[in-house]
Amino acid sequence: MSAGADIVGDVSSLALYRRYRPETFAEVIGQEHVTDPLQQALRNNRVNHAYLFSGPRGCGKTTSARILARCLNCERGPTPQPCGECRSCRDLARNGPGSIDVIEIDAASHGGVDDARELREKAFFGPAASRYKIYIVDEAHMVTPAGFNALLKVVEEPPEHLKFIFATTEPEKVIGTIRSRTHHYPFRLVPPGTLRDYLAQVCRQEEIPVEDTVLPLVVRAGAGSVRDSMSVMDQLLAGAGAEGVTYAMATALLGYTDGALLDAVVDAFAAQDGAAAFEVVDRVIEGGHDPRRFVADLLERLRDLVILAAVPDAAERALIDAPQDVLERMGRQAQALGPAQLSRAADLVNTGLTEMRGATSPRLQLELICARVLLPAAYGDEGALLSRLERLERGAALGGGMPPAPQPAAQPVPQPAAPPVARPPAAAEPVREEPRPAAPEEQPAGAPGRQRPGAWPGAGGRGADAPAGGQRPGAWPGGGGGGAPAPAQPAPAPAPAAAAQQATPAASGSGGAGAGGDPSRVRQMWPQILDAVKSKRRFTWILLSQNAEVSGFDGTTLQVAFSSAGARDSFVGGGSEDVLRQALADAFGVQWKVEAVVGPGSGAGGGGAGGGGGGAGAVRAAGPPPPPAPAPASAPPPAGPGPRPAERHAPAPAATSAAAPAPAAAQAPPPRSPAPEPSAAPMNVEDDVPEDDDPDLDDRALSGTELLVEGLGATVIEEIEHEG
Repeated sequence: MSAGADIVGDVSSLALYRRYRPETFAEVIGQEHVTDPLQQALRNNRVNHAYLFSGPRGCGKTTSARILARCLNCERGPTPQPCGECRSCRDLARNGPGSIDVIEIDAASHGGVDDARELREKAFFGPAASRYKIYIVDEAHMVTPAGFNALLKVVEEPPEHLKFIFATTEPEKVIGTIRSRTHHYPFRLVPPGTLRDYLAQVCRQEEIPVEDTVLPLVVRAGAGSVRDSMSVMDQLLAGAGAEGVTYAMATALLGYTDGALLDAVVDAFAAQDGAAAFEVVDRVIEGGHDPRRFVADLLERLRDLVILAAVPDAAERALIDAPQDVLERMGRQAQALGPAQLSRAADLVNTGLTEMRGATSPRLQLELICARVLLPAAYGDEGALLSRLERLERGAALGGGMPPAPQPAAQPVPQPAAPPVARPPAAAEPVREEPRPAAPEEQPAGAPGRQRPGAWPGAGGRGADAPAGGQRPGAWPGGGGGGAPAPAQPAPAPAPAAAAQQATPAASGSGGAGAGGDPSRVRQMWPQILDAVKSKRRFTWILLSQNAEVSGFDGTTLQVAFSSAGARDSFVGGGSEDVLRQALADAFGVQWKVEAVVGPGSGAGGGGAGGGGGGAGAVRAAGPPPPPAPAPASAPPPAGPGPRPAERHAPAPAATSAAAPAPAAAQAPPPRSPAPEPSAAPMNVEDDVPEDDDPDLDDRALSGTELLVEGLGATVIEEIEHEG
């Protein structure tokens, strides 16, 4: 609108939207898709006899109809630019007296059939002083079907001097026979950026200072309507003081939530600070704000944050309308919350806003909304899971710090027992003259983690009589849960995690400063790391779960201690080191170096090296073996679960190292014997048969006693029972 246009009479008492009503198509904002074709039609002198202008309220339909009438009746017209000097232009100007040949009809009060007949009778009379007689029918959708039918003939075939312009907000209610005889031009809401610039221009012409943060509130209140936005701006300008229109005045007058409250509640959501969030709710209620309005404003803020998180340059793309300082603050909030948590919070707030309609306790509804946003762990939906995962990824920063542990770091966390491992069948030991039959209730065939009678202690599993949690009573210490009896030496209790860490030289000196160099946190995640390795290569998982543990971590290098040099060499030379690094990268998004070392006390519990007192790597150097006692030719041992008489009196054999001399007969691997038949009692457990679809298992690989003898250089001592 042009402030310099001539205005007849005193206009200081007129409403702002009337004082700045456009007088030409060039002054109409946001409707170029309508004004440009109309001006071109006027230039080409191809003006239709009837037009239909439709669109939301306050977007310029009636104003454009008056401008079109002014262009048609100008003495220089039809022209796209009225002269503004002739009698017709002055009569149709802003705050002008009006023209007798341009008739405006409000169809809301003149839409009956009698009004239509009266219009039809007067339409055939020619114009008094202008080129055309023009009828502007406002709110045309209010004309009754009978009234439209009465106008149908004159609209379809009007006289040469007659023009019709229908303006309506609901074009679908205009009967089809009338719409088909008009040129339809749909008007739209004005974009926020265009409307904000226009309001700033009006405020400058009014010479009243207005803060930049006020204009977005006015644009939001106007909802794209120029007339509504001008009315709101007129109200603020009327109440402005010496300092002009301030943000506090605008929020108080328009009922919007102060931006400081929105910033406080969003920051509370980002920090998971329930106390701060509920304090904001209390301030909203105590300040007299409408809770529903606060929720609506919060949803608007979350919408802006979602867009900022997805499009960092949203302000340059005109996707968000806010001052620069507010944009910077919202950018930090979007980065702190993340897209997943923002999307979930917006969904919850939107749902809560719907539920608040007609609620008897709006404050309770508002507090429940805040509680739902603050507690993603209490929900199992996809949005809550994504929100929790995104928070862990941001907070963990696994390249330089581990996620926070659920327990205090000072408390030792026991290592979980390794799950049952599917291994190839172990090589059979020498067949005794009277083997003890397996009882169904004692040792089902194929049960994971158990061995047949006579198996070598520490061969990778527990003995036949070993309980599920560790060694059986009287078992040889270091035998991994099974083997020859040793009544004088009970099974030692496993050392706590803190003692194991102190006993490991690498653990004491590899911890760095901060969360990134804390080995205890890596140990807490070791079961998850093993699960990730298991999904990639089963052999690597077996090797790590039974023979290795975390001994140190400095933020970039993960130090893994193995129970023996053979296990370490198998890990490094067999490609398992690359598998572990790849599993860490895929599952946790980190690129750690892996260093394999040989350290005492390594291995997982439950049959692994060091965890249960022995295993494949628990063969200790203890001097030459004692001479074996003679074994009776008969008298099979009882089948009960308790220790047999031979177990109570037989001396405990000592393991020999690879350097100790061994008899020639013990150097060769023992002959294989047929595996025992499976028990009749079925058990829902994992058997020891390799899976057919596992490419990492080789049925030709060594296992059991063969692996001890050939791979680690151990000496097999044959277990011989004798009478007490």
